[in-house]
Amino acid sequence: MTNAQASHNGNDNNLRYERGLAKLQQIDGEGGFKVVESLAGIAPDFARLLIEFPFGDIYSRPGLDLRSREIAVVAALTAMGNAAPQLKVHIQGALNVGVTRTEVVETIMQMAVYAGFPAALNGLAAAREVFAVDAPAGEPA
Repeated sequence: MTNAQASHNGNDNNLRYERGLAKLQQIDGEGGFKVVESLAGIAPDFARLLIEFPFGDIYSRPGLDLRSREIAVVAALTAMGNAAPQLKVHIQGALNVGVTRTEVVETIMQMAVYAGFPAALNGLAAAREVFAVDAPAGEPA
C-alpha cells in the first residue's frame, strides 16, 4: 500500500468514525458511549470498529430509517437469546428514535414464534428493566 493509499484509508476511517459517532449519539445517547468506553481499557481498536462499521457504515445507509433498523435489531438480539446487555441498549435506542413501548413489546413477542418462548421471555424481561428506568414521571413502568 502506498502512502497516498494509507492516507486516503485513514481519511475514510476518520469519516466513518465521525459519522458513526454522530449516529451512535442519535440512537443510543449516553448508553452507547458507555459501551464503547467500557472497551477502552481492554480493546480500544474493537471500540473504534464498533463505531465505524455498525454505526458509520450500516446504520448510516439510506435504505431504512432508524426506527426500522432498531426494530430489526431488537428482534435479532431477542432471537439470539444470549445478548441481554446489548438488547437493553438497543431497546433504549429504539425508544430514543421513536419506537413505542408497545412496538418494542410486540416485536419481542413476535420472536416467540421464530426463536421460542424462552428467548421472548428473556427479551420481555430486558424490556421491563429498560422501561422501569425510562418511565416518564407519573407513568408506570
